[in-house]
Amino acid sequence: MKVRPAKFSDSTEIVEIWNPYIKKTFVTFNASEKTREEVCDLIKDRRNDGHEFWVASQDDKIIGFASYDQLRAGVGYRYSMEHTIIVSEKHKSLGVGKNLMGTLCGHAKNRGINSMWAGVSSLNVPAIKFHEGLDFKIVARLPEVGYKFGTFVDLVLMRKLL
Repeated sequence: MKVRPAKFSDSTEIVEIWNPYIKKTFVTFNASEKTREEVCDLIKDRRNDGHEFWVASQDDKIIGFASYDQLRAGVGYRYSMEHTIIVSEKHKSLGVGKNLMGTLCGHAKNRGINSMWAGVSSLNVPAIKFHEGLDFKIVARLPEVGYKFGTFVDLVLMRKLL
């Protein structure tokens, strides 16, 4: 497995991994499927912000991706980042997410970032356990702030100091 900065040409494979999670799960509260153009814009925006957008590949096939951006807008939040990591369903539990997280946290730490944050659906217990296994700590639970498929869902906020 290789982890590298995403290229615009990766956008089709990224969309193919991301959209099933959007359409069918509570992994993300987003209900709108991503387009190739939106993913290209994200890659460009992350690169311009110095945060980068990463992909994990195996045999030249994208099997997961990750990015991070400022937790909230405003200069006072410039040392706190929130990440997104999505791994192909076929490649879960093979270390892809762990490798992507290592890349994200290393990149952020080298830029002087203080903390990496995860906003996890309370229904996504495997993601909560994944983050706990990487030294993220639960710091808050925001009741019923997410809404998808006609259901209100709690958001679990987790933090790792870098």
